Amino acid sequence: MPIEIARHAGFCMGVRRAVDEAQKAAAGGNTIVTFGELVHNPQVIEKMESIGIVAVHDVEDTKGKTVVVRSHGISPQIAEELERTADAVIDLTCPFVARLHQVVAKYSADGSPVVLVGQADHPEVIGTIGFAKGKVYTVYTPEEALTLPEMDRALAVSQTTFPHERWEQILQALRTRVADLSVQETICTATVLRQTEAKRLSSRADAMLVIGGSKSANTRKLYETCKSICSRTILVERAADIPPGFANIHSEFIGITAGASTPDWLLKEVVTRMTDKEQLAQELSTEEEQSSFMADVEATLVKIRPGQTVTGTVVLVTEDEVCVNIGYKSDGLIKREDLVTQDVGMGDEIEVEVVKVNDGDGNVLLSQRNILNRKAFAELVEKYEKGEYVEAVGEKVVKGGLTCSINGIRAFVPASQLANRFVENINEFVGQNLKLKIIELDEQKKRVVASRRAVIREESAAKKAEAWDKLVAGEVVKGTVRRLTDFGAFVDLGGVDGLIHVTDLSWSHVKHPSEVVAPDQEVEVKIKSIDRERERIQLSIKELQPKPWDVAPEKYPADAVVTGKVVRITTFGAFVELEPGIDGLVHISQCATTRINKVEDAVNVGDEVQVKVLSIDPAAKRISLSIRALLEPEVTEEEIAPIDEDDAEVVAVDIEAVGAALEAEAAAQEDAE
Repeated sequence: MPIEIARHAGFCMGVRRAVDEAQKAAAGGNTIVTFGELVHNPQVIEKMESIGIVAVHDVEDTKGKTVVVRSHGISPQIAEELERTADAVIDLTCPFVARLHQVVAKYSADGSPVVLVGQADHPEVIGTIGFAKGKVYTVYTPEEALTLPEMDRALAVSQTTFPHERWEQILQALRTRVADLSVQETICTATVLRQTEAKRLSSRADAMLVIGGSKSANTRKLYETCKSICSRTILVERAADIPPGFANIHSEFIGITAGASTPDWLLKEVVTRMTDKEQLAQELSTEEEQSSFMADVEATLVKIRPGQTVTGTVVLVTEDEVCVNIGYKSDGLIKREDLVTQDVGMGDEIEVEVVKVNDGDGNVLLSQRNILNRKAFAELVEKYEKGEYVEAVGEKVVKGGLTCSINGIRAFVPASQLANRFVENINEFVGQNLKLKIIELDEQKKRVVASRRAVIREESAAKKAEAWDKLVAGEVVKGTVRRLTDFGAFVDLGGVDGLIHVTDLSWSHVKHPSEVVAPDQEVEVKIKSIDRERERIQLSIKELQPKPWDVAPEKYPADAVVTGKVVRITTFGAFVELEPGIDGLVHISQCATTRINKVEDAVNVGDEVQVKVLSIDPAAKRISLSIRALLEPEVTEEEIAPIDEDDAEVVAVDIEAVGAALEAEAAAQEDAE
């Protein structure tokens, strides 16, 4: 039998809030009373009374008790009396009703009249009138509106549950009686949606069921709306009120809606009653019909078992759960937390898993999330077998490590597997997106152990291999200095490290690498050699710089005057550093203008001196320098007197010995470099 339940049926937001809060208050152990019936539904009232919540209608009856103001609201006068009399007041006035009160109070503050459209004896209307400071007229029909006196100005508002179509009709009548009519739309959106959906359903249904209290104005209006469209409309308070044979179980389309004071469990009870084929079969008038019906039932029923995946049609949606017709004798229920598709609607086909065939109350329990989890775990197994990485989110720090969620599946990451280093604060990974590799998986126990360290190591190894493939001896590349040691500097070349030995940092003598480079500095280096087997890369900076002796002839030509620093002294002269890597020799005979016994008589180590270049031999890395040449005045040829051989003092100089000493000194200098 095709059945459709209106999308907007049952408890409205205001009523649900009132019922829930009243029950919470009762659970606290206080004596709870409601000022007037909490809702116009006898079944709900009976349930409230069973937990000690009773209705009172006189302020005096609230003495010593906690009083709940129902969703209909109360007048300011009653509110003041309750504050004085009751121990405590819990105001659960519906937000839409509270807004209506504010609109009326504001407009009528100067005594301006208000036309309140609604049922004059309804608690909401009575409470609203108390907020008016001027005259209030209540009308229920367009005819009543036409009987009002003519007014210069007035405000038109309505009861929050008033039918929208009739409200529009009454407004047309009011405009003929009020010259300046201010209109405020105060019908709650839930009422409009409920009535609109009821009209749509009634226009398609062969028969309509309206569920709700017979004293509820909201339910009566809903019934009248449906009845005006579908003649076979009945109003019932509960499933037991549905008359036998109400609908043709084989072919008729039945629509179901419920008033704002109808709880979900009553709506569910009616739906279950209407879909209980065995019960309906018992109500058929003849044995032949019963036999035929039961045969049909047997033919259409499916066999279900826990863990089975089936496809069903949504037949009821409430705030807490969804009812699904799966072709079984009982419909299935899905809790909201087990529902993956939260925006599911009436008539939608969804795939579900059977959790329990019977939960003890005859209900079939279903789940969508179990299907998702099963599929997700199957994907996890596949990734584990292929050695693929998974994306996860850190959830909670536990003993020994961290729990993570991989597409809703819980996994454990030991502390030792979080990083390459020891992790002091595991909390830093909570809430973080993590790339993991599954290292252990137990399908039966659904146990998953994963590692972040394995991912880091594998990605590092892959990056390293890629970097090795790009390196070629003799090429010039860029890198970043990572650390310094006494013997050199290690440079990151994009995944692998190379070493610049201290002797390869500069052509000049370097005591420590920090004299040339610093950590995190980007440098350009030449690859001297690659040993992949031993994972060693020799780098050089100095080979990218010109050799000092290659350009020395241009910088220090003969007769050039330069300044240098005395860096060491020997018996035959002083070595002067002209620049790092280039030293010249000032022979003892060139240290002063007069003869000296030792070099220290003229210069000392550390002295800065000005010298003249006498000669340069780049191949032999030798430069002869002179201090004396800059101290003696230049002598012209005319001033040079002929030497009298008889008077001349002959001084014998061993030229070969001096030359040999110079060569030995130069050789020693090369060895030092």
